[in-house]
Amino acid sequence: MKVKIITDSTADLSPELVRQYDVDVVPLYVVMGDRISRDGTEATPEDIYSYVEGSSKLPKTSAPNLNDFLGAFQKWRELGYEVVHFNISADFSSSHATACIAASEVGGVEVVDTRNLSTGSGLIVLHACEMAQKGASAKEIADECRTLAEKVEASFVVDSIDYLRMGGRCSSVAALGANLLKLKPCIEVIDGKMKSGKKYRGNIDKVIISYVTERLQNRSDIDLHRIFITHTRCSTEIVNRVRQRIRELQPGFEEILETTAGCTVTSHCGPYTLGVLFIRKP
Repeated sequence: MKVKIITDSTADLSPELVRQYDVDVVPLYVVMGDRISRDGTEATPEDIYSYVEGSSKLPKTSAPNLNDFLGAFQKWRELGYEVVHFNISADFSSSHATACIAASEVGGVEVVDTRNLSTGSGLIVLHACEMAQKGASAKEIADECRTLAEKVEASFVVDSIDYLRMGGRCSSVAALGANLLKLKPCIEVIDGKMKSGKKYRGNIDKVIISYVTERLQNRSDIDLHRIFITHTRCSTEIVNRVRQRIRELQPGFEEILETTAGCTVTSHCGPYTLGVLFIRKP
């Protein structure tokens, strides 16, 4: 039986990748005041920046509702497909729990908690697509991808912690101190949760290169199939420098993919955030 791969919009796959791998996307919702919009189609990161600048408040995100998932799953089941659906970590959103309810009602649907966000989830989704292309069943894909989720290494370095402060993830006093000292925290996804890692100091462009170097240098445990450079509002120049540094440190990468982070990462981290995301070897 054919297998359809579906993800929610937090996987931050570019429109080109969505088309190339024929992925169906179920959007989350972004709430900005009285306006409720679908992530990625009706709301973009630029809308978030404008909202924050105008209100000094962060938007909220909410999971797809049960009917959103039922519609997505039933569509493909009626066309004769098995379905594997991938969600942002259950610790970040109720999206996973709602998708599981819909899957139990529809049948023939496997739901995978990626234990990740952004292209940390996207890495798993693309792996699933490649398995489906080779004829794997929905259960085979889901089982392997649940194991693969433990091997994803996802992190971002953040220019300013103002968005983290507004989101209640650090105190105003800590934010003031960090900004005065020009500290740039690294945010890591560990066991499905966001945690603060190393704090860098200095100009964000230099910090980004230091961060990339520390993530990739002298590593022999990295799966060199693909790596994502995922960012918010970073210049083409710094992205190209990151790409060059990746090639210097790990020349064996088959694919270096660039994506712009969507509304979820943007609302957590703000502009001038950049991450390199990849999978470790089994």
